[in-house]
Amino acid sequence: MRAIDYFDKGADIDPERLAIVEGEKHFTFREVRDLTFRVAAAMRADGLKRQEPVAIFAPNHAEVLICLLSVWRASQIWIPVNARNAIEANVAYMNYVRVQWLFYHSSVAEDVKELKARVPSLKRTICLDRGDLGDPLFEDWVKIGARKKFAEKVDCFGNLNEVVGIFPTGGTTGPAKGVIVNNVGWGAMQQTAHTLWSEGGVKDPVCLTTAPLTHAAGPVSLAASSFGATNVIMSGFHAGQVLRNIERHKVTHIYVPPTALYSLLDHPGVRTHDYSSLKVMLLVGSPVSPAKLKQAVEVFGPALCQCYGQVEAPMIMTWLPAADVAAAARGDRPERLASCGKPTASVRMAILDDEGNPVKEGEPGEICVRGSLVSREYFEKPEATEEAHRNGWHHTGDVGYRDADGYVYIVDRKKDMIITGGYNVFSAEVEGVLMEMASVREAAVVGVPDERWGEAIKAVVVKSEGANVGAEEVIAHCRAKLGGVKAPKSVEFWEDIPKTPNNKFDKKAIRAKFWGQAQRNVN
Repeated sequence: MRAIDYFDKGADIDPERLAIVEGEKHFTFREVRDLTFRVAAAMRADGLKRQEPVAIFAPNHAEVLICLLSVWRASQIWIPVNARNAIEANVAYMNYVRVQWLFYHSSVAEDVKELKARVPSLKRTICLDRGDLGDPLFEDWVKIGARKKFAEKVDCFGNLNEVVGIFPTGGTTGPAKGVIVNNVGWGAMQQTAHTLWSEGGVKDPVCLTTAPLTHAAGPVSLAASSFGATNVIMSGFHAGQVLRNIERHKVTHIYVPPTALYSLLDHPGVRTHDYSSLKVMLLVGSPVSPAKLKQAVEVFGPALCQCYGQVEAPMIMTWLPAADVAAAARGDRPERLASCGKPTASVRMAILDDEGNPVKEGEPGEICVRGSLVSREYFEKPEATEEAHRNGWHHTGDVGYRDADGYVYIVDRKKDMIITGGYNVFSAEVEGVLMEMASVREAAVVGVPDERWGEAIKAVVVKSEGANVGAEEVIAHCRAKLGGVKAPKSVEFWEDIPKTPNNKFDKKAIRAKFWGQAQRNVN
């Protein structure tokens, strides 16, 4: 099916149910569906052809979701632009994929001026919320479509090869690559998510969106729409407000990156609200501290679950259901708190060595997948596509292992491995031990130059609210758990750890403080 068909399935369940809530704004499924037809008609009337790239540049906003659905109604190609990115990164990416149209929010108007000057392919800019910035106001512009009837062009298979979007990779090791995702891959993700997240049926589903719709929160919101969920949209993540909104809106589904979960757990009011409505509290984006995950089950109830994916095989390559997490938190197979679950029906998975051979059970290797979830290619980068898809597998660049029961454990990114004194140390393992400490809210581990060891393990730590802990205590804790080789040689306490626009630790920025302009080589 097409991406828009999944929204339409939700609208068919109950057209009068609320589809989107943002503050005082309320839209039913019928209203949103009708509006997408008018927006699609306005696009055609204003000269936009099928399968042209359309960017949406805004913080979370009701009209962002409406624009996105309209882009797919019109069979356009979605170009996500993260409002947290530096302008240089957005200029580079929009030029790379040759964006034609741009919908934007007034809060990024200054950046849009620069985009207009520096992105020559950009032909049309429309402001979502103001009409005094020299561009049409979305509400007025869409009236063009009210006088037109938009006729969808769709085959009985759902236009399987049409492109849904060109999504940027993280870009932490260089400029972002554009991942081409078509209706086949997007459909595999949506169908898998729909099946897992609505298992057993959910009465009055409500999905709270706090993370950027331009990234993982977007697919989560759209998958929730497919089983009729109301999407409650927050402009951004504010821990106290998130906790209040779960209770206020009787939220059943929410996606939170691990770093956001840690902030929720550290909030002084975390135990003062009712979370009994929660069915799916989804963690995705990076490995989660087992100690924090156990604590989260105690606070939020048996709703915590995890999945693993990446832009090239979005979101749901593996699944660790809430029942498994809750059981592990009670002490039944507690090691599974460190797992991202088992491969889903959308992929076949293998753990391979550097020569492409399967490793033994329990041994680490590169996680590789094949199946309908895997994206088609990198935009105009055939060499990168060939490298990632060699030997009939998509190579994720992640290192992990699989246990005797088929559960997958992510060890680290291949590029984040630290070589210290001739030993390979995975930073994620050290970070997991650091996060066991109640006094630690966040922790990132990198290798830093060292004359004796080549690289020495450095821990960067953010203390929990009111915590009093020193470097010696942190190092001693890690040494007791991991031994001397893997324990940090030094610790720094920071007020905040730099993060990428996707809310992952920006290891490149952290390393830059210690390595400067040097390449990351052993001394």
